[in-house]
Amino acid sequence: FFSTFGGSTVSCVVAREVLDIVDEERLQDNAKTTGDYLLEGLKELVNRHPLVGDARGMGFFIGVELVLDAKTLEPATSLASYVKNRLRDHRILIGTDGPHDNVLKIRPPLTFSHKDADLLLATLDNILQESPCVIS
Repeated sequence: FFSTFGGSTVSCVVAREVLDIVDEERLQDNAKTTGDYLLEGLKELVNRHPLVGDARGMGFFIGVELVLDAKTLEPATSLASYVKNRLRDHRILIGTDGPHDNVLKIRPPLTFSHKDADLLLATLDNILQESPCVIS
């Protein structure tokens, strides 16, 4: 095994400083409380939009499963791609994942706030009301 930066004293100092900042700014606590807040808002979208089959996760690792049918759980792969790209149009970057690439993968930075969560939730709610996402 060979690593160019693994044993560097500069890398160790930088890593230590990052860990100190995470502690000082209570970023782990922020991930827990803001992540819970975001997940609660996403679960409300499950009730409002038939396309949203489930929202689950912990902290700042959250997935929103998009389905064409709530009973059969048929994956909404192309719509997940559409939603991801529409979010990008609004300068919100997320990915898709899962065996059918129909899960919106939300992994914000540790500094993500309630205000940021509100923006994400409102934007996602609006996009889910656009005609390509409306399931009749």
